[in-house]
Amino acid sequence: MLGHVVLFFTAKIQVISDNKKKQTNMKSHATFVFLILVLALTMQACSSLKHSNEKEQKVLIQTTEGDITLKLYNETPLHRNNFIKLVNAKTYNGLLFHRVIKEFMIQGGDPQSKTARPDTMLGDGDVGYTVPSEFRTPQIYHKYGTIAAAREGDDSNPQKASSGCQFYIVVGKKFTNEQLDKLEESKIARYGNTNDSTYKFSTQARQDYINVGGTPHLDGNYTVFGEILKGMEVVEKISEVETDKHDRPIKAIRIKKMKLIR
Repeated sequence: MLGHVVLFFTAKIQVISDNKKKQTNMKSHATFVFLILVLALTMQACSSLKHSNEKEQKVLIQTTEGDITLKLYNETPLHRNNFIKLVNAKTYNGLLFHRVIKEFMIQGGDPQSKTARPDTMLGDGDVGYTVPSEFRTPQIYHKYGTIAAAREGDDSNPQKASSGCQFYIVVGKKFTNEQLDKLEESKIARYGNTNDSTYKFSTQARQDYINVGGTPHLDGNYTVFGEILKGMEVVEKISEVETDKHDRPIKAIRIKKMKLIR
């Protein structure tokens, strides 16, 4: 009987010991998971801090109508790096602003425009690749003076990938709050849902669209990757020139040179 009791208590002690080990292992696992989570968040915070502190690259566009200075957003690194690559390769030198629409935008970057005849319809030229979309709405949007990537339409390009070289500079127009409300509702109904921030306007975006203007209907559909720092008077001048039925300026408006500046 005593032997049975000893065995009973020995077994019970073993069970208690095993339970304590399991609890200890569970605590250790939970601690490990917690530390991994903290480490991941710390690395993300450090990356974001580095990202925000990274100096933005500036570009000078010398045109036949005057100079334009822009900066490239670090938040859209694929487009930033691609644009820098093309500037360094002198890809844009000598190209036309081939599509111009008043109170909307001016578009350039078609490689075929360099030697195109005056009556040639432009806009199909490319560099043989596209750039994946980098939508950053509602933080980054099509306010007056931003630069964005052109692209093929949704039917042939459902991923909304950007042209490898063509871009446009936004002129746009001013909107009322009521107009923005209706536009937001129609965009959410067509592309997203009521909780999708991609198609909602931030408070700052609304203020900009009301006070300085832009092209809000393009938000969440075309990648904005920079903005003009100086020379919007040149952009506006180009946007108001006479054009043909394809929106190509009658007078050739050319990019003489692009270069990176500090």
